[in-house]
Amino acid sequence: MSDSPFPLEPTPADAQRVIAEEFAFFGDWSERYQYLIDLGRKLPEFPDAWKTEEHRLLGCQSMVWIVPSGDASRLDFAAASDSVIVSGLVFLALRVYSGRSASEIVATEPDFISAIGLAKHLSPTRSNGLTALLALIQEQARGALAT
Repeated sequence: MSDSPFPLEPTPADAQRVIAEEFAFFGDWSERYQYLIDLGRKLPEFPDAWKTEEHRLLGCQSMVWIVPSGDASRLDFAAASDSVIVSGLVFLALRVYSGRSASEIVATEPDFISAIGLAKHLSPTRSNGLTALLALIQEQARGALAT
């Protein structure tokens, strides 16, 4: 996945700080949801051939597909969703974690979720899906470290 735009920032901490700064710019949650939708549109192309059960993220009401690649030195994640808001959540997760080493991923808590108030403004199903996405990313990183 050499055409991945991630990482955008030098470290996961920098990515989370920038995400918090960007969301702080917006006054209300309707603007923040629109920004999430805009971010989701920035996800790289995801081949239809990858939209299979094998790559489907379980635990999410929306359809989400994720394809990991790489090794402990650098893990990349390509992902897509059929939901515009979930696509934005996927973008945020990839911004923090994709293109990082497995040790960086494992050491990074998803602080951006509380920093921008996502936990309070996501429906339970979207929250469950985001949790499943972050768990899969962490699981891939732990697996890469174990090999």
